[in-house]
Amino acid sequence: MTADKPLRADAQRNREALLAKAREVFDAGDFFDLRFDDFARLAGVGTGTLYRHFPTREALAEAVYHGEVATLCERARRLQATLPAAEALTTFLRGMVEYMDVHKGLARTLATLMADRSGALAEGSRALEQAVADLVAAAVRDGAVRGDVDAGAVTMALHGIGAAHDRPNWRAEADDVITLLLDGLRRPL
Repeated sequence: MTADKPLRADAQRNREALLAKAREVFDAGDFFDLRFDDFARLAGVGTGTLYRHFPTREALAEAVYHGEVATLCERARRLQATLPAAEALTTFLRGMVEYMDVHKGLARTLATLMADRSGALAEGSRALEQAVADLVAAAVRDGAVRGDVDAGAVTMALHGIGAAHDRPNWRAEADDVITLLLDGLRRPL
């Protein structure tokens, strides 16, 4: 399957069904309990369709990962286009904590599967970091955020929050870290 050849409508529906089912299975934390062929049955497609779109479990995980990154980046762009810069940044960062909380299983599964696919992981990481950088830069231009903080530090804070997901009071602590981060970014009066 070449990237420049569009899929037929039925093939696109089948691909989306497989991705949607994989997201559900990831979120439930059941990804490693299933045989790879089970994804076809759960999505209501044939095994040939599964292997045509995703020849390996890792290829399916990579496609889900890229889809999730694209959704998060699009959310950042939409917020930047519709809200004042500081509000867009705040909403995005708080939304990232919400996303990590709701999709714990997905995040863990993808982290495990993508650990040895560093190129794919790095590409998604760069895209997310660019989305954060764009939000921070807009807030700096508006004068709401200090100009001496690199967006990489904000991204690192998000990574740290995600990495600590097994803490017993994770959600409350994650919200507190975002509050600390936003307070630290705020331009002094």
